[in-house]
This record gives sequence, structure tokens and C-alpha cells, in this order.
Amino acid sequence: MPDPDLYYELALTLLPGIGPQLTRQLMSYGGSAHAVLHLPPGKLRRVPGVGDATVQILTGPARGQALARAETSLRRAEKDGVEIIFYTSKRFPTRLKLIADAPALLYYQGVADLNAPKTLALVGTRQSTEYGREQTERIVKGVVPHRPLIVSGLAYGIDILAHRAALAEGLPTVGVMATGLDIIYPAAHRKTAEKMRETGGLLTEFPFGTPPDRYNFPARNRIIAGLADGTVVVEAAIKGGALITAELALSYDRDVLAVPGPLGSPASEGCNALIKNNKAALYQEPRDLEQLLNWDAALHHTGKYRPATTYAPDDFEPDEFALLTVLSAAPGREEQMDNLAWKAQLPIHVVASLLLGLEFRGVVRALPGKKFSLV
Repeated sequence: MPDPDLYYELALTLLPGIGPQLTRQLMSYGGSAHAVLHLPPGKLRRVPGVGDATVQILTGPARGQALARAETSLRRAEKDGVEIIFYTSKRFPTRLKLIADAPALLYYQGVADLNAPKTLALVGTRQSTEYGREQTERIVKGVVPHRPLIVSGLAYGIDILAHRAALAEGLPTVGVMATGLDIIYPAAHRKTAEKMRETGGLLTEFPFGTPPDRYNFPARNRIIAGLADGTVVVEAAIKGGALITAELALSYDRDVLAVPGPLGSPASEGCNALIKNNKAALYQEPRDLEQLLNWDAALHHTGKYRPATTYAPDDFEPDEFALLTVLSAAPGREEQMDNLAWKAQLPIHVVASLLLGLEFRGVVRALPGKKFSLV
């Protein structure tokens, strides 16, 4: 087995009834997936949230079945060029890791950087109009100077329009799927998905062979919202998946923008309601997005792109790099000390000491209100 740790991590996520939150709970107790899957029943019962039914799953026949599936899936992933990323990996998307209901494991096929300096989600109705198509293309063209990663859901309507507009402009784009990576849904988007694999990517939390069950789509939406610095709702009915994604983004403290539409148009009722209820900022031009996400700070006065500073984990201690990771994902690359401690899962006194050292090294700077930002 090429990666024994990943073998057990994958098996843990394939057990029935063991969701992402319980996976984290078990990992925090056991220390590793291998340890969790070898704990005796008595010790498992000491883990908060674990009862007799869960113990039976972790120690009974389901455990062996999950291990067998994990071995098959790893072989399939190696054959198909799929990367399997557990939440403890440095490769796991940092922005996504910060949300409370993040998936425990991802399947990824592509070349785009899931931790790109800038990411933008574009979502909307499946029943898009010509107005929606024009606005989607206009938004994507407007952010080209920033070279962001464009994220959407590969669905009919605004989603596929966003992916195709990104491909046309040479921007990386990732489609978050509600199926396994081996099932492109809808099948009509297969050619676009194949192009995305070459310059962007396809991403899912669902194992190989997972069909497009309707319950998977709301789960997919939280990944779209969690991956992005901000979400733009281009067109949306008064009810639907796009508004669910917007609500999720708001709950994650991420910025939401909405494109206003013609009064009386069913395809724009949701966007207009978001703006009216102060749940989304009005999007009229790229400047609206740049100011809200603080992207304008990364442009020279000439308008040319200036890439954000990136940091290599080998140059810092693990706790230092954890703080830098949180700051890199924060709006404007700045955050309050208390939030840094919470998001990095470090004691406040440790964070204060680390920030002082990073400030002396010229990596961060102190701001008013106990805030710190990357230099």
C-alpha cells in the first residue's frame, strides 16, 4: 500500500454512519485513523458521541468492508490520477478547513491550486436567461486581472456558463460535484468537465460510484461556499440551490454579492431579494467585488496583477504556519488575534508569542484593535 495512513483515513470515511464531525471527534481521541480503527470497544465508548451502534460499526463486519473498499478506491485513484485528500493533510483546502461542517475527505482530479490566493464562486439558477449568460461572462472577464480560481457546481444554467467563461478567459476553474468523480452529471457537460481537468479540476467528497442523489446537492453547495473568498449569485429564483449556497456562505462569514435583475423576472427574484434584505452586496461592476473582497489591494495603480505573497511550510514551525494559513484565507489577509487562536486551534498566549516572533521577522504586522495582517 503506497500510503498506509491514507488507507486507514479513507476507510474511516467509508464507514456507514461516520460523518465528518464524528470522524474529527474520533481522530482527536485516537490520534490517527489507524489507531481509531484498532481501538477496543471499551475505549471507543469513552469518546463523546460514540454509542453501541457506532462501536459495532467500528469493530464489526462494516470495518472490514470499509478497508476493502478503501484498498479498491486507492487503486482506482492511482489509475485515474485522482488525489485523495484527508482533512489533516496540508493539501486540504485551507478555506474549506475553516468551516465547521467541512468534509473530512476530498477526491480531486485536476491541476488547479485549491489554495489559490484568490477564489470566487459563481452560482445561479439552472433556468438561466440570456441576461444571466451575459452577466456571467461579464463578471468572469472583469476578474481576469486577478487570476482567481473560479468555483461552481457543473450544473445546468449559471454553473456551466461560469465554467465555460473561465475556460474561455484562461482562468482555472473547479467544478464541485454531487457525485463520485467517475460519474459526470449532467452527462451533457462531459466535454467541459474534461477540459476542466486539464487546466482546472473536478472535486467531490463522494466516493467513486456515488450517483446524483438529490440529498447530495445541498452538501455539495457548502463546499462551493467554503472554498471561495466570496460568492456571486448571478441569477436565482426565490427558492433554490443558489440561495442555499448564498446562505451557507453568509453563515461561514464569507462575502456574498448578487447581480440585480429585471423586476418581474422569475430568474432574478432571488438576487433582488438578497440585495433588498441586505444579505448580499450589489454587483454592478468588478470594482464592487474588488472592494468587498479587498482584492484591489493586490493591484498596482497600473492595473497589473501583483501576486500575493505565499509561504512555504518548511520555512516555519507548524504552529507558525497554521497562523499564516488562517491569515492567508482571511478577507484582506487580516484577522483579530482571538479569531486567529480559534481558527488555528491554538491557545491565545501561544498565538501572542508566535505573532510577536513573526512580526520581528517582517512576516506579519500589528493593526489597531488587536488585528494582525500578512505583510
